[in-house]
Amino acid sequence: MVRGQAGQESSAEPARPGRLLTVCTGNICRSPLLERLLQRELDGAWGTGTHEVTSAGTHALVDYPMDERAAAVLRRWGGTPHGFVARRLVPPFVAQADLVLTATKDHRAMVVRLHPQAVRYALTFREFAALAEGLPDEELPGRELPPAERLRALATLLTGRRGRVPVSELDIADPFRRPDEVYQQMEEQVRAAWPSAVRALT
Repeated sequence: MVRGQAGQESSAEPARPGRLLTVCTGNICRSPLLERLLQRELDGAWGTGTHEVTSAGTHALVDYPMDERAAAVLRRWGGTPHGFVARRLVPPFVAQADLVLTATKDHRAMVVRLHPQAVRYALTFREFAALAEGLPDEELPGRELPPAERLRALATLLTGRRGRVPVSELDIADPFRRPDEVYQQMEEQVRAAWPSAVRALT
C-alpha cells in the first residue's frame, strides 16, 4: 500500500519498473545483444512495462546503430536491433539501476568507479549466471516482491555468494572488428550462461 497526496492509503499506484543496465565497451555488440534479449524475456515472464532494460558503453560509439554482425546474432535469437542507438555510460545510469550486468570484469570495475555503491549490484553477465546456477527455487527472491525490489534482492543474494561459489570465466569476448569466429564465441558464451541467468531473473 502507498499513501496518496491526502494521506489516504491507496493500492492504485503501480510499483516502478525494475531497472536493469547492461554494459560493454562500444555499446554496439555485447550490451545491446543482452539488452534486447533480456527485455524480451522479462516482458514475457512479468508483463510489458514491469522492467526497463537499457545499455551503455564505457567508450561508446555514441548514436551508432548496433553492429551488423552482432545484430545478426540477435536476429538468430528472434530479437530485433530496430531503433537501437549507442550511448555512453554515465554515473546516473548506474545509480538508477537495480542490477547492472557487464560484459567483462573491467566493465564491472568501471561501473563501480563511477558509482561506488554499485559494488552491491554490479556483476558480469557470466558471473551472474554462475552464481545463480544450482540455487534452489526457494532461495531465489519470490515473485511476490515488486520487480525493482526483486532485482535488488537478487543482486544482494548473488554478490553475497562471491568467494563461496567458484566462477571460472567472467568475461564475454569482444567481437568488434574481429573475425566471425569471435562473434560465434560471443554467442556461445552468452548461450551457455543464458538458462541460469534467465531462470534467476524470471
